[in-house]
Amino acid sequence: MQANGAGQGQESTELSCLNSAQNGESSSAGGAHSNGLLSSTDNGTNIGTSNGSTTAGPGSGTASTASGSEVGSLKKKKRLSQAEEDVIRLIGQHLHGLGLNQTVDLLMQESGCRLEHSSATKFRNHVMEGEWDKAENDLNELRALMHSPNAIVRMKFLLLQQKYLEYLEDGKVLEALQVLRGELTPLKYNTDRIHVLSGYLMCSHAEDLRAKAEWEGKGTASRCRLLDKLQTYLPPSVMLPPRRLQTLLRQAVELQRDRCLYHNTKLDSNLDSVSLLLDHVCSRKQFPCYTQQILTEHCNEVWFCKFSNDGTKLATGSKDTTVIVWQVDPESHQLKLLRTLEGHAYGVSYLAWSPDDTYLIACGPDDCSELWLWNVQTGELRTKMSQSHEDSLTSVAWNPDGKRFVTGGQRGQFYQCDLDGNLLDSWEGVRVQCLWCLGDGRAVLASDTHQRIRGYNFEDLTDRNIVQEDHPIMSFTVSKNGRLALLNVATQGVHLWDLQDRVLVRKYQGVTQGFYTIHSCFGGHNEDFIASGSEDHKVYIWHRRGELPIAELTGHTRTVNCVSWNPTIPGLMASASDDGTVRVWGPAPFLDSQEADGLNENCSNMDS
Repeated sequence: MQANGAGQGQESTELSCLNSAQNGESSSAGGAHSNGLLSSTDNGTNIGTSNGSTTAGPGSGTASTASGSEVGSLKKKKRLSQAEEDVIRLIGQHLHGLGLNQTVDLLMQESGCRLEHSSATKFRNHVMEGEWDKAENDLNELRALMHSPNAIVRMKFLLLQQKYLEYLEDGKVLEALQVLRGELTPLKYNTDRIHVLSGYLMCSHAEDLRAKAEWEGKGTASRCRLLDKLQTYLPPSVMLPPRRLQTLLRQAVELQRDRCLYHNTKLDSNLDSVSLLLDHVCSRKQFPCYTQQILTEHCNEVWFCKFSNDGTKLATGSKDTTVIVWQVDPESHQLKLLRTLEGHAYGVSYLAWSPDDTYLIACGPDDCSELWLWNVQTGELRTKMSQSHEDSLTSVAWNPDGKRFVTGGQRGQFYQCDLDGNLLDSWEGVRVQCLWCLGDGRAVLASDTHQRIRGYNFEDLTDRNIVQEDHPIMSFTVSKNGRLALLNVATQGVHLWDLQDRVLVRKYQGVTQGFYTIHSCFGGHNEDFIASGSEDHKVYIWHRRGELPIAELTGHTRTVNCVSWNPTIPGLMASASDDGTVRVWGPAPFLDSQEADGLNENCSNMDS
């Protein structure tokens, strides 16, 4: 990186630390500080002693007084590495941003480094003071230090644009017009933008100009933003990128969070919200792997569970022929029975919430030919649909418009219907295992008995193969962005597919999957996690990027058929089991450390 200025003549020697035999002496304090940013009246003697008068001798445990000349000789002997030079410059830039300019002077002179090139400092000052002619002249000095001298035209365009806007804001229309015609246009660069700028001449007042130009107006804010843009054309050896240390620290924090197995909250890019003194680590106790509630109102196997899109309700379907809708308390996250929907003679094996959560569709097992559409708010049955007793309506998916849905089963029927159950379209000969409508409202994904997922377009009546597995696809779900599909594959477990590239991304290990239909889910903040039930009575959780489970949740006593992660409360999850219960999972209760450690039997950490 520092080699950027090499080969540019004598000026380049000012860019690196002056700590070799040739440049070990402190730079002159006359007229400017060593950081190149400020004028100074400090002399070299003050600089040499202001940071303390004692230095530790090598290998000795006591401090001894060192004169200014001894410090100077020590500095000559110490040759800074490139990384050390970079760190000093980054610290200097950060301190300068805090207004600690005398401290920056001391740092630069003692280290023998320069914060930025003198031409860059002059350029910066002229831009901030609005001395546009001088700033243009500075560009000629900077040309020799740049990777691409052609960038001078772009930089000049940005300068003149600011000059033009400031003239307009000050009401100096003739001067602005001269800049537009006599300086910007001859550059022959970005003519489209020049046309837009010319339109600002019609603005009646300054507020109108700032609104239309989306510009802060004349002053420090807009000039700082201009400098940030101009800096991108200069090598970092000449002028550091703005707020570079903060950028690096923010990247480090984000990387630590990205690698944290249990991080399950929104990423806050504000460095004030974290400690830079410790590595980021999320405790497993903050993760939803502790039983918060056991719902026992069903009196037979519970086949399905699904949180509403707004996260305020949970619907559960059972072999006992009922659907129970539960209300989620927004504060305690406890679930209370809201209403029971009865009459499903075959049992309820699949549920789908409408996009606005007004309606809930319930389907039954393989021999069920009926589909029930309930109004959740009133508890009334809106539609009971059955095309034929020969049908098998075991799966359903809502169109994003909330006015249509698709349904089908394993007997070769595939329908698109309205809210009253009226048939809008049909696709014959498709034996559907599971369905999903993509966000565009046109494409429907269907897994069938040929161990594949195909995409169907009801507008142009075309279909195409998207996923091909070697074993039956028992169920699948799609991520919110429509890019990833999570499949439960018979005898194979949970597979993650990229629908756009049509490739198998990952096979998750640990789950026991035979020929029972088990439903897995994406979950957590940003859908970073994946959860699935299993025939070994456990719930498995993986981080999306890792194949090994990060948690195994125990408590159910029979097969776990379905897992649903709350879409708005990242720390809340539910699982439905053949043992007749629904378990609600959340973080560890607020107990002392010894009691909390005792809860770990519910959550086996697998990241070791």
